[in-house]
Amino acid sequence: MIHAEQLSKTFGDGPNAITAVDRLSLDVAEGEVFGFLGPNGAGKTTTVRMLTTLIGPSGGRATVNGLTLGRDDAAIRQSVGVLTETPGLYDRLSAERNLTIYARLYDVADVPGQVRKYLQMLGLWERRQDEAGSFSKGMRQKLALARALLHEPRVLFLDEPTSALDPEAAKLVRDFIEELRGAGRTIFMCTHNLDEADRLCDRIGIFKTRLIMVDSPANIRQQLYGRRVVVHLAQAAEGLAAEARALPFVKEVQAVDNKLVVTLDDPEANDPALVRRLVEAGAAIQFVGELRHSLEDVYLRLIEAQG
Repeated sequence: MIHAEQLSKTFGDGPNAITAVDRLSLDVAEGEVFGFLGPNGAGKTTTVRMLTTLIGPSGGRATVNGLTLGRDDAAIRQSVGVLTETPGLYDRLSAERNLTIYARLYDVADVPGQVRKYLQMLGLWERRQDEAGSFSKGMRQKLALARALLHEPRVLFLDEPTSALDPEAAKLVRDFIEELRGAGRTIFMCTHNLDEADRLCDRIGIFKTRLIMVDSPANIRQQLYGRRVVVHLAQAAEGLAAEARALPFVKEVQAVDNKLVVTLDDPEANDPALVRRLVEAGAAIQFVGELRHSLEDVYLRLIEAQG
């Protein structure tokens, strides 16, 4: 659905040139929610602008919906929806009028029906006659999301979709993204909300001018940290650490007060044998849980490794 090969963007010429995107190669599958994560100034928005044909690349090639950048730009713009960091609405026009204008630009067949559909979905129907300039930042964000969806695009680019939304509105948008994925839409989402990315995204790409790593959040955690279970005991753990280390599938054991932190590849398969060994050695086990690193831990470790 989205395919990029060595896609690059440089601003300026000569020694003062700045490379915003450096040889990005990436594939995003149909129906996938892909999270694009990186610090401010990493080139995420520049990437979205290239893939939506708002700016041209300096090098490389890409296709979106099977359409080629630089050759099928008008068709690409017709087939994608974009939510940018700044909503870009007509402040003096009503919410309904804003969407009507864009629906006509996209040649939507049932303009009133589509406008009503998305205003109701995003909780703005009662404010449809109010000027967009009177809306809060969160309401403007929701109106911009409605605008991006009016023409039922197959690919949706979202740049910080829940920025400035209150918890209730943010949940509405997240649930909406889940519905869109269920309907087979492809979603390319730039976000600083790492918890949101963890919950919503099938895969994530950590990006800082260059693509650092791409995989599912769970697989990236395992690559960086392995999987760890924490065995909570009724007694001090130090005397039982050797018993856990003796098992062939155990990679590392740390004893911390009355807890054993055990690193292994497959807790689902190996936890029963670990528990049996410890019980046979006299352990009084209170409970066993998995130590799960946050996506923030993963993100910061990878970004810091890039300097």
